[in-house]
Amino acid sequence: MTDDLNAIFFPDLAAQVDPRAAARASVARVLPRRFYKEAASQLSEGMHVLVLDGRPARTPAKSPLALPTAEAAALVVREWNAQGDEIDPATMPATRLVNAAIDGVRVHAEGVAAEIAGYGASDLLCYRAADPQRLFDRQAAAWDPVLDWAHEALGARFVLAEGVMFVAQPAAATAAVERAVQGFADSFGLACLSTMTSLTGSVLLALAVAHGRLSTAEAWAAAHVDEDFQMEVWGQDEEALERRARRWAEMQAAADLLHTTRAAG
Repeated sequence: MTDDLNAIFFPDLAAQVDPRAAARASVARVLPRRFYKEAASQLSEGMHVLVLDGRPARTPAKSPLALPTAEAAALVVREWNAQGDEIDPATMPATRLVNAAIDGVRVHAEGVAAEIAGYGASDLLCYRAADPQRLFDRQAAAWDPVLDWAHEALGARFVLAEGVMFVAQPAAATAAVERAVQGFADSFGLACLSTMTSLTGSVLLALAVAHGRLSTAEAWAAAHVDEDFQMEVWGQDEEALERRARRWAEMQAAADLLHTTRAAG
């Protein structure tokens, strides 16, 4: 049964390098039956291990499924206890992210950190609409305070561009982003930051959530200023809204896991 679960959670082990890809691994498979009655966490060698009916759980790569704080472990335990007759990874974003952190990011931490920091060269918040004025104003209202915070708190001053034409950012700004990312250099921190960055298209929004400058909901709204404006103009797309709801669950899980894994620090 463990091997069946591994195939469900990670049909492609290469996805472990990319926390968001891992978190959204395909679930179009026959779901395994629930084989345990109760999930809990157990303290072992300073880590909080997920246990199913008292037996320690493992990641797809056979590592202990262990977290640094009781608060973080509780997120995973709730997901396992919330399962019905079948185990559905689509409803377990925190567990998928933990698996990615332990099995993938831990091994490829340097590359993941570089990928996250790379968003600083073309961050969403730096690209503004030429028109209409209403959209420009909404972007400014949502994004300028985050850029101001990045300048004051991180020492990163960014250049704005009109439209989608690439604009080179000052080396000092991208270097400041790299330093900020290194502040979350543990595998869980990087996995969560990577997920939030890729979901929003902005390392600055992800860092603002990580530092408590924005709530998760505020960052999510800021990331969707353009999309929300287009829906006002052209109407809602139900399929797009369903995809967005799934991504929002991933965003919430990443932010919650980030804050709880660092709770003891």
